[in-house]
Amino acid sequence: MPAGAGIGLRHCHIDAVLLERPSIPWLELLADNHLADGGATLVQVDALARHYPLTLHCVGMNLAGTDPLDPDYLRRVDDLRRRSAAAWVSDHLCFTAIDGRHYHELLPFPYTESTLCHVAARVQRVQERLGMPLAVENVSSYLRFRESALTEAEFLAELSARTDCGLLLDVNNLYVNQANHGDDLDAALAALPPWRVQELHLAGFAQRDGWLLDAHAAPVAAPVWALYERVQRWLAAAGVGAVPTLIEWDNDIPELGTLRAEAARADAIAARASAVTAAVL
Repeated sequence: MPAGAGIGLRHCHIDAVLLERPSIPWLELLADNHLADGGATLVQVDALARHYPLTLHCVGMNLAGTDPLDPDYLRRVDDLRRRSAAAWVSDHLCFTAIDGRHYHELLPFPYTESTLCHVAARVQRVQERLGMPLAVENVSSYLRFRESALTEAEFLAELSARTDCGLLLDVNNLYVNQANHGDDLDAALAALPPWRVQELHLAGFAQRDGWLLDAHAAPVAAPVWALYERVQRWLAAAGVGAVPTLIEWDNDIPELGTLRAEAARADAIAARASAVTAAVL
């Protein structure tokens, strides 16, 4: 099972990882990059699975969409899960397509009772197809809906209670939404059930026209590291064991050593937070 801080493995680093086999505790694969039948990438997946614990991160389930769930997409994800022996599969609390058109964006929606029922039913069907709980991730957003009666954290908490899904808590997205919308981080952490959190994400943001963008193209920013330590203390205080952390970097990807350094910093912060919390308790 994944433990400690891993990295999101992208194509540019696969050959180096397979050749050098660096001491990375676990790897997350962007599933949508590996769904084609045959080809060298699946051979590489087989090799990676022999040497590293793997998880799968998806961007195409369209969990909040109104189009029917795509059975072929879910079949391919499940085939990849079995082939890679992935510990779990995750996707985002958003919609990505409508009327068959895929926007390649993680798009927000109103957090209401009706959408909660809709998303919960779709998450349940995905879990039944995969034969395992899904981990659902909070997303960065750049607009809000007047219709929303719940915060995203409240929505995720209720979704996990109704479906028994796990939570992938993206710390960068928490910070971006606080900066963009003035979200209350204390209220968000109070609403989320810490025992449901099975993975944490860290990434870098970009600034544009007064907004923070979830760009995944830079090192983790100082305020996000500070929030990450706060989240680790929140988990430790709740008696939750060590939660695996993932470094995401999807654009302007640096050398592998930079990603490993970010992961090492995450491990050090997690250890410090656990030690401080234990001393206080």
